[in-house]
This record gives sequence, C-alpha cells and structure tokens, in this order.
Amino acid sequence: MPSTSDLRRTKIIATLGPATESEEMLAKLITAGVDVLRLNMAHAKHDWTRMIIRRIRTVAAHVGREVAIMMDIKGPEIRTGDLEVPIELQPGEIFDFTVKPCATQGGAEVRSVDVNYSDLVNDIKVGDTVLVDSGLIRLEVLSKDQAHIRCRVLTPGSLTSRRHINLPGVKVNLPAFTQKDKLDSIVGIEEGVDFIALSFVREANDVEQLRLFLRERGSRALIIAKIEDQSAIDNLDEIIQATDALMVARGDLGIEVPLQELPVIQRRAVRTCLAIGRPVIIATHMLESMISQPMPTRAEITDVANAVYEQADCVMLSGETTIGKYPLECVRVLDTLSRRIEAEQATDFPQPAVFVQERMKTFRAAVVLANELPRSLILVFTRHGTNAAGIAAHRPPHAPVLAITDNVETLRHLRLVRSVEPFLLTPFGDPEETIERATAALVKIGRIRTGDKLIIVSDVQAKGRRIDSIQLRTVE
Repeated sequence: MPSTSDLRRTKIIATLGPATESEEMLAKLITAGVDVLRLNMAHAKHDWTRMIIRRIRTVAAHVGREVAIMMDIKGPEIRTGDLEVPIELQPGEIFDFTVKPCATQGGAEVRSVDVNYSDLVNDIKVGDTVLVDSGLIRLEVLSKDQAHIRCRVLTPGSLTSRRHINLPGVKVNLPAFTQKDKLDSIVGIEEGVDFIALSFVREANDVEQLRLFLRERGSRALIIAKIEDQSAIDNLDEIIQATDALMVARGDLGIEVPLQELPVIQRRAVRTCLAIGRPVIIATHMLESMISQPMPTRAEITDVANAVYEQADCVMLSGETTIGKYPLECVRVLDTLSRRIEAEQATDFPQPAVFVQERMKTFRAAVVLANELPRSLILVFTRHGTNAAGIAAHRPPHAPVLAITDNVETLRHLRLVRSVEPFLLTPFGDPEETIERATAALVKIGRIRTGDKLIIVSDVQAKGRRIDSIQLRTVE
C-alpha cells in the first residue's frame, strides 16, 4: 500500500534528442518519473518540434501521467563561421577574428575566422579574454580595428566550424530575445508548451520582454530565466523577482565566471529563490560521464546530492538524455539518489524561509500542523497553482503536497515545483462535494488510505469574500 513517502520531492527534467525521441523511450522516461521534458531549440527544427510535442502529449495520455514541456530558446550568441578544415592553434600564435564579411586579413601570415556579430569590435577592448568552444581555446585581445580583432593564443586547440564564443566580463549588446527566439516561441505557443526558458538573461527587462510577447499571444506558458554570465549575477535578485522560475545553467556560467565562484553562485541563487518562493533548477553536467558510461562518478553523485540538500526544485539532464547511451539509467540514478537524500533531510530538515505575507503564514501553519501529525498529507485545491506553490515554498519535510486542480495547464506547471504531486479533478463545484470527490479519487488510486490525516488548504466564500481555510480530517 502506498505511503506518504512515495513522493520524490525533487523533480527531474530530461532533454530530448536522438536517444529519447521514440515513443517507446518517451513512455519509459515518463513512467520512470521524469516530470518535465526539455526541447533545446539551439538544435531543433520546427517540424521536429511540432512532431515531438504532439508525440509527448499522446504518449503521456497513453501512460496516464501528464508531464510538462519546456521549450529552451537559444538566446543571443556569438559563433565563429564555417571552416573547410580545422585550424590547429598554437600557444603564442597571432590570430584574427574577422567581424565584417569579405574583410581582408590584417596580414597574409595571420590566420583568421569570421564571427557572426559585427558589433563585437565595439563591445570588446584590448586585454579582454576570448574563450572559444566551451572555453577550451583561450585568447587575449591585442588590438582591434573596424574589421578585425587581433588576439594572441593562450591555450592551444583545434578550431572547427561554428564554435561558441564566450567573453567573460564583457557586456555584449545583442538583443536578449532574438528573431529566431520569436519564431521558435510562436511554434511553442501554438503547440501549447508549458515553459519557455530564456537563455543568457542579463537583467529583469529581458524577462519582461518575453512576458509581454507571451501575453500578446494569449499564452499561459511560464518563464524560466537562465543565468549564464556575469551580468546575470550582478542583477540576480531582480531577475529572480521578475521570472517564474530560475535555471542555474552551469555550462556557460562556468565558462563566464571563475570556476571557484560557480558553487558560491549556485548556492546564492538557490537561497535567494527559496527566500521568495521561486522554483529553481540546477542544470548541466549532473551525470555527464553517463553519456558513455553506465555508472556515474562519485563526484557526480555528490554534486546531485548537494543540489537536493540545497532543496532545489529540479535537477536537469542534458546530453545524458539527448545523445547518451544510458538515458533511462540516468533518470533512475537521479530518482534513487534524490529519494535517499530527501529521507535524510526529513530527519534533520533545515528551517524554511520566513515569509511576511499573511497568506504565506497561513500556508506555514498548514506545514507546521503536518509536521506534528504522523501519516499526514497536505491536500490543497488550486486553480492556478499559487496555493500549492506557496505551500511548497515552506519546504514541508514530511507531508507531501497533493495539489488538486481543475486545469491541466496548472497540473503541468506544478510538475516543476518541489514536493508537489498534482492531480486533475473536473469540475470544481460545491466545496464540500469537491473535497469528498477528491478524497475518494485518491483513495481509489491508493495515494491515501484509511487513517491518514489530511490537512486541507482551500478557499471558502463567506458573504462574498474569499477566506483562506485550513481543515484537519481523517480518511475514513
């Protein structure tokens, strides 16, 4: 018989790709407990995007478990141009980045590559560092003119076509929401994605631009702001306030900031999110070795465990589930490890954030009551997910949050929120009747059982006013 410990509190996000796009593998991932499926639009075509979204919905319906879909749009980026053959760069070599088409080289003996951003010469200055191909190749800017940026190679490497360029500490004046992002987002809106992740967010206004775009098109998709450079760190608090959820995207972030700062930034980001009740995702390199190996490293195990100990809402898989040999095993590792750490936390749980809003204090009262009662579960009725997310923000250590909603979009949105297990019940009607129907449905599927204590959080109407209520009932 299921118990209150059946819920895995930490949610799992898996990125789709060649290794996981089949109906068979999608069914296995959803059944194994993946909560959100991510589409990386840096590599996805629109035909594939529409096909895979519809396939996810069909498979989820067949399996009987709704999951959320995240569209991760590419955002602004600087890349090198095409090369017929790789360029082997040597330490000390002088090398040019050409920012204007058909520009002649600064000297016949100097090798060069085109860059897709012509204003780079205006953003960069002498002495800046240029990192290419995830930081594997490092160069220093020596000089620049209208068409070229002349550099010295510091770290050797093989330069191939269309490699990503990072500029640590440089404020790049590219638009936050590009034309490609707009076209991709329109596809996502038309197909009903649940989340849109905005890459390289630098300030709160970047989030507001996307929010206006979504509202104008009638989309209920929530926004996930990805922090990936120094500007985002400088404006972290305002970005967290503006967004619906935050992703600590450690790939580019680990290139843009000194490595020793990365764990400090991650912890600060998680704590700031917890302090205001904002969902937070830890992403990139969680189980990187499992792309090719069936077992994770000990360091990866500790890294995932730390994210769970920090009480992040989600952990995310990228290459592990797009091109990896062991995508299902990766999900199982995250599931098993998260459950073990959560069990440890339940016996020695950290104090949750203290919220000043009256409604949040009401939610805290429900969590405190649940902590005092064995075999208790928090049952919350929510149309937009606000109540369930508010309770989850208090990080209840023992009782799961069973969220009953009459809206399938809300159900999917709650897949991102730690400790929340959403259920669909339609329609909502008389409050007492709705509670009885929900309780009967949960008993029928074995989620609650006779003798369980239900702390019920809902709104009641009294003389035209909405009143927050907490009830205690025993399942009979």
